[in-house]
Amino acid sequence: MARRQRGRRGERPAGAIRQSQLITTYGPGAMIDLVDQAVLVGGLDFWSSAPGDGDVIAEPRLRHAILERFGEGVLHLAPAAAFRKPPAGDDQEPHRGCGVQVLELPDWFVCQNPKCRALVRRFALERKGGRYVHDCAKPFPECVPVRFVAACTNGHLEEFPWISFAHDLGKIKLCETPSLSLHEGATGDFSEIVVKCQCGARQRLSSALARGVLPRCRGERPWLGPGADEVGCPEHLRLLVRTASNAYFSQVVSALSIPEKDHQIENRLEPVWDVLQVARESNLPVLREIPKVRSALDGLSDDEVLAAVASKRGAPRPREPLRTAEYRQLVDQPAEEPGRLPPEDADLWARRCVPAGGLPSGLAQVVLVHKLREVRAQVGFTRFEPMAPDLQGEYDLAVRSARLGLHADWLPAIEVRGEGILLVLDEGAVRAWETRPAVVERANVLACGYRAATAHESGAPPFPGIRFYLLHSLSHLLIQAISLDCGYAASAIRERLYCAPAAAPVPMAGILLATGTAGTEGTLGGLVAQGRRLDEHLRRAWERGHLCSNDPVCAGHVPEADPAERFFEGAACHGCLYVAEPSCERFNRYLDRALVVPVLGRDPQLAFFPDPP
Repeated sequence: MARRQRGRRGERPAGAIRQSQLITTYGPGAMIDLVDQAVLVGGLDFWSSAPGDGDVIAEPRLRHAILERFGEGVLHLAPAAAFRKPPAGDDQEPHRGCGVQVLELPDWFVCQNPKCRALVRRFALERKGGRYVHDCAKPFPECVPVRFVAACTNGHLEEFPWISFAHDLGKIKLCETPSLSLHEGATGDFSEIVVKCQCGARQRLSSALARGVLPRCRGERPWLGPGADEVGCPEHLRLLVRTASNAYFSQVVSALSIPEKDHQIENRLEPVWDVLQVARESNLPVLREIPKVRSALDGLSDDEVLAAVASKRGAPRPREPLRTAEYRQLVDQPAEEPGRLPPEDADLWARRCVPAGGLPSGLAQVVLVHKLREVRAQVGFTRFEPMAPDLQGEYDLAVRSARLGLHADWLPAIEVRGEGILLVLDEGAVRAWETRPAVVERANVLACGYRAATAHESGAPPFPGIRFYLLHSLSHLLIQAISLDCGYAASAIRERLYCAPAAAPVPMAGILLATGTAGTEGTLGGLVAQGRRLDEHLRRAWERGHLCSNDPVCAGHVPEADPAERFFEGAACHGCLYVAEPSCERFNRYLDRALVVPVLGRDPQLAFFPDPP
C-alpha cells in the first residue's frame, strides 16, 4: 500500500497496489500515476510494516546465491531476515508506521487550459480539492504532472531540464524570468510537442530523443532519500515517458524450496548464527536455553550442531547453482504411486509419471510437481533496457543495477505456492539435434542477431545458445496448448527453464510450467492433471507452431537485418509464440518456432519434432 510521504495517523492512503507488484512493476524507484498525483515509490528505507507482521521469508539457497553475486561488501543481508514481504497497509487505521512512503514526482505541471498550457513548478501552484490548479482563468483550471522526466541507463532519475532545453541547452541566452508553456498536437507524437518561452525561444521535444543531446547525468536517486546521489555518472540523460514500458525493469531472482541434504543443518543454524557462532562444547547447553535457539535446534544432537558450526566457521561447502540443484532434485523423484498424497507441510512434492499415450520421441521424463514453493526477491532494477539473466536465472549485478535501499539489510520478496509439470527432453536427442548442419547454421544466424542487439551493452551475458531457443519456444507453445484444458488462463502459467549445454557439469534440457499465487495455500490441481495427457498437448502445440497467421513473413524473419530491431527472435511473433508478460522469463525474446516444428520456407532439419508427437 502506498502512503503519502507527509501523512498523519488516520489519513487515508494515497493509493494501494498488490504486494507482488512491489517487487515487479512498482518496486523501489518506480513511477506510478495515482488518482490525483504522480509519485515515485520510495526505497526500502522508507518501507515499514506493522509490529508483529511476521513478514520474514526464509530461503537460505536464494540468500547464498545473491550474496555470491553481490559480495558482502556491496550488500549485507541479515542471516535471520534476508527477505521480507512488502508491507501490508492497514486500511482500517492507516498510519506512517505501516506502508510504503512515496514522493511526488515530477515537480513540473502543465496547465490544462488550452489557451494557457503553462509549464509550472509545483510550489507556484495552489492545491484545491486534492488537485493542483493554475490562476490563469476563472474558475481555476486544473494542472496535471508533466509526463516526461530525464533518466539514464544506470537507473538515475531527475526532472527534465525544461528551461535550458527550451533555450537550446545553453546555445540561446537564458532570459531573466523564463515563462514556459508546453504545446502538444492532436496525436501526441514527439514531433508535435513544442516547448516555448515568453522570450521567443522554442524547441521541439523530438530533438531530445537523439543520444548525447541532453546534459550529463548528475546521479540523482530521489527514491533513496536526500543525499543519496551518485557522483560521477558517465552517462548522458535521456528523455523518458513516466508511464512507458521502458521506465522500469525489475530484476527478480527466484529459487524453489528444495531439501539440500548437505546443508540442511546449516540452514537451520542460519537464523540464529549471531548466537551460535560462539558455540563450544562447554557453552552449547547454555545457548540452547535461549528460546529462538531452542526452536532452531529442536531434534538436533550436540554433535550435529557442533559439526555444522565448525563447517560454517571454516571454508564454506560449495553449493550448486540455483537451477542446477533444482533440476537434479526434480528429475531424481520416485515414480508416482496410486493413492499416495503429498504431506501437508511439504514445500516440494513431485513424482515421475508416464503419459497415457507413452513418452513421445524426444522426451526422457515427465515429472508431476504436486506442491512447490518458490521465493522471488527483487535485487535491483534498470531503466530503458532490461538486463538479461544468465541460464541460472541470475544477474551480473556488478554491471548495471540501481539500488533498492541505502541502509536496509533485506530485500523485498514474495512466497508463491503452487503446482507444475516438468518436461525433460532426451539429452541424447538434443545433442544429436544440436550437431545437425542446419541447426548449427541457424545458431550462427541467431547469434549474429544477439550480437547486433548487445553490441553497445557493457556486461551483457553471452549468447544463451540454440538449446535455450528450443526450450523457450517449446515452452511458449505448450503454455498456449495446455491453458485450453487445465482451468488456468495462459497468463497464469509461468515458465521456468532449465538449460545447460552438453559440456556443462550437469547438462540440462527441461521446462517447468507452474502456476501459483502469492498468499494462497495451494492450487486447483488442474495443471498437474495435464501432465498425464502431455502427448495430446504436445500434438496440439505442434499444430499451433507449424503455421502462423503471419506466415510467410514470420517464418522468414532474419533477426540481424530486421529494421524493426527484433534482433532476439527468429520465426516468432504475436500470432504464434508471444505469451503474456507474467508467463515469460525473457520478455518474449529468444524464440524461434522453426527449431521446434517445421515451418514455411525453412529447412525441416531445423525442427526437433519433425512430425506430430
